[in-house]
Amino acid sequence: MNYTKLIKRSLQATLAAGALLTFSATTFVQAQEASTTYKGAGRDPFTKYKPRPAKKVKVNVKAVPQPIAAPSIAQRIAAYKTQKAIAMNAQLPVPKPTTALLLNEAHVTGIFRTPRGYAAMVEAKPIKLSYVVYPGETFYDGMLVAIEEDRLVFRKETRWSDGRREMNVETKALGAANAVKDTLTAPNAAAPAAPNPATSPKLKEENAAQANQ
Repeated sequence: MNYTKLIKRSLQATLAAGALLTFSATTFVQAQEASTTYKGAGRDPFTKYKPRPAKKVKVNVKAVPQPIAAPSIAQRIAAYKTQKAIAMNAQLPVPKPTTALLLNEAHVTGIFRTPRGYAAMVEAKPIKLSYVVYPGETFYDGMLVAIEEDRLVFRKETRWSDGRREMNVETKALGAANAVKDTLTAPNAAAPAAPNPATSPKLKEENAAQANQ
């Protein structure tokens, strides 16, 4: 029994010593390989240190919505003529020319009463033409909502690049005095005074001749 235990202990000691030698040899080989590998320096030690430039961070800037500009007057007139021809061919009501005008292009020249109620005369400044309009008339960027004694009330539509539509109230006062209205309502100029017969030279001579007789 003593021999058996001794043999077991000897074998265990031999195995432990072999494992330790194997681990030591492996560690030594790795240490030698690591020591023979050259790693260059990150920068030249004889040059002045320069910090690395900061990385540019991309920032997503959202586009700011902008009002959509209206086409030119020539383009709007051409589109109106096309719509008018289509309506006439389809025997539909023809759109009024004001549909091609912007609100800032309409100049109010007169306001008057009609059997239908208040009406207004507006002049299209780009083309120098005048039109009679009533409440409900459509313009390119709005609609005439009401006509008052001294102004017109519009609902203006603004279109934005993000698809949004904004509605605002805009008023236009009566501009330059209406020449026709002023002519009809202004008091007539004083007529020239008729000559006084008593002060006529001819009548004075006749009266003097009669007195001498």
